[in-house]
Amino acid sequence: MARFTLPRDLYHGKGTLEALKTFEGKKAVLCVGGGSMKKFGFLDSAVSYLKEAGMEVEIIDGIEPDPSVETVLKGAEAMLKFEPDWIIAMGGGSPIDAAKAMWIKYEYPEITFEGMCKVFGLPKLRKKAHFCAISSTSGTATEVTAFSIITDYAKGIKYPIADYEITPDVAIVDPDLAETMPQKLVAHTGMDAITHSIEAYVSTANCDFTDPLALYSIKMIQTDLIASYNGDMSKRASMHNAQCLAGMAFSNALLGIVHSMAHKTGAAFADCGAHIIHGAANAMYLPKVIAFNAKDETAAKRYAAIADSMGLGGVSIEEKVALLIAYLRGMNKELKIPLCIKNYGADSYPAENGFVSEDIFLARLPEIAKNAIGDACTGSNPRIPSQQEMEMLLKCCYYNTDVNF
Repeated sequence: MARFTLPRDLYHGKGTLEALKTFEGKKAVLCVGGGSMKKFGFLDSAVSYLKEAGMEVEIIDGIEPDPSVETVLKGAEAMLKFEPDWIIAMGGGSPIDAAKAMWIKYEYPEITFEGMCKVFGLPKLRKKAHFCAISSTSGTATEVTAFSIITDYAKGIKYPIADYEITPDVAIVDPDLAETMPQKLVAHTGMDAITHSIEAYVSTANCDFTDPLALYSIKMIQTDLIASYNGDMSKRASMHNAQCLAGMAFSNALLGIVHSMAHKTGAAFADCGAHIIHGAANAMYLPKVIAFNAKDETAAKRYAAIADSMGLGGVSIEEKVALLIAYLRGMNKELKIPLCIKNYGADSYPAENGFVSEDIFLARLPEIAKNAIGDACTGSNPRIPSQQEMEMLLKCCYYNTDVNF
């Protein structure tokens, strides 16, 4: 039996933050990140709308990029004291993901972090609160998904929480918030979005309900991402919708090993001075994974269908797959995203010598590969790699070498 789950309500278009004034409840906790929502006035507007709805409001702020287990536990403790009946998360993927995990712990204080990470194994939520997500970035689509990514910094691993229970009840997709994104963030979130769409389309869990969302969002991103990156705000608004459609697709079709590898490399080299930003990791790994997965006949045909939808040309399936790979690598270059880990600078821009040295990468490779295979996203990839194949694939992503296995 298959399932297709989305938020009950999705408000979209300019000015839809105002939908908060229609919410019914007594108390709302508002979760935000590092200050951009406050800086641009959106936090004050949200608080005002919620108070207009008759609610008492408490703010949990300062949620860091790549939120930690400790941040989740601290936020849940604040919720247990305040007892909200609405949890509202506003900002990029980080505050929304953190708030989703806080929600679980708020409803079930006895649950451990390990218990949260049991794939599609959460108990029923909504006994205490409903959840609203308001996205300010155009990539993660966590406002419509059944996923949350939380980092265990002690282990240097990002863990996906996956369960339809954490699909928000309400999503607000207001492009006014996305206009505040800096250029680098536009690039990274945009490539995250196209990775979502492509992985969803070739996933072993794809279906008639997810395929149209995936293909249409790919076309939109193809048309709009570079222009959005270069400052076209009408394209920025379109990208905000496109990434949401991609999220609807992957939340139900699931993902693949591009994300498995991104999750397990993102914080693996934090002691070297930086993270490999999630969207940039996806952008670097996606062409290599396409080449790996295309050894599977069914996956190759579906990649060729994506190339056809994009109008890339080619006659044979092999040609179409090669053109898709070339197109994505070209997008990375236009967006100033490195093509491999070896050239990934600490500032996320291309560098002759990146922040991850070869000796450290090779020393940690076996453990990273093992963790990537065990990631929740691996099971729906069209081709399941062995330990040896995953290590070889990660080496290709480090050195920017061809995948021929």
